[in-house]
Amino acid sequence: MTSKQIQARTTRQQALHGAEAAGKATGRFRPLKLGSEVLLGIVVLLFLFPIIFTFFSALKPNGEIFAQPPSLIGSEIRWQNFVEVFNYTPFFRFIFNGLVVSLAGTIIVVAVSSLAAYSFGILKWRGRDKFMLLYLATMMIPQEVLVIPMFLLMQKLGWINTWQALILPWAFGAFGVFLLRQFFINIPYELVEASRVDGCSQWRTFTRIILPLAKPSLAVLGVWTFITFWNSFLWPLIVVNDVNELGNVSLGLQTFFGEHGNSWNLVMAASVIAILPTLILVIILQKHLVKGIATVGLAGR
Repeated sequence: MTSKQIQARTTRQQALHGAEAAGKATGRFRPLKLGSEVLLGIVVLLFLFPIIFTFFSALKPNGEIFAQPPSLIGSEIRWQNFVEVFNYTPFFRFIFNGLVVSLAGTIIVVAVSSLAAYSFGILKWRGRDKFMLLYLATMMIPQEVLVIPMFLLMQKLGWINTWQALILPWAFGAFGVFLLRQFFINIPYELVEASRVDGCSQWRTFTRIILPLAKPSLAVLGVWTFITFWNSFLWPLIVVNDVNELGNVSLGLQTFFGEHGNSWNLVMAASVIAILPTLILVIILQKHLVKGIATVGLAGR
């Protein structure tokens, strides 16, 4: 047997021993890993329990929602509660209004924020960082403080009880710009310089190079903005006079409470229906969301 054959045989044996050792290591009982998995499972159950309770409460008769002792499943399963939601109120209209406002607001926010973030994160101009700090300072003002002056402005413009009053006032916030800027500043500036050498304009550089790289961050901003518009309650409550015409899902849930009693089982069923659009959106963009959260850094240049 030659030296090369002996060396090859020794290498194979070492590889086999390494594989066996790795298999034993992976099969070894690890209390710390087991404990972390059990703790993670408990945390997941705690987060999911309100949704599970809401779903099963939506299937109960109205008189058993607050029964004592409490039970997860009622005496009967009433799937017709989900049908009665649409017969009790114009819930289809509320869903349509919510989708229109949420989609339009999301498109405007993503478009405006990406353009502003390109200016604050990619372009180099005097006073850029100071203006960004000034822009971020607007995030320190609570929405409740802005409600009255914003309502007076809508009244001056004649926008009370209109689509534009529901969409435009909150479509130009600083959060989206900050989120996208944190991603843009991590893009190598050499890409921008190379595109200019190739003859690309600022617009082509923005649309053909920067935006394709920022898809995960755009997905995070889009989902966040959609959920914010979809769940908004205070502002629509103030600027909407006719709930049946322009009310969203959050306002529509209030119609189940009246002087003749509260239909809690229908409220639970409507809440389950209201969760579905955001849940579907998160599932569709799940891959981009995970990647976007992981890639948005905090470093700058």
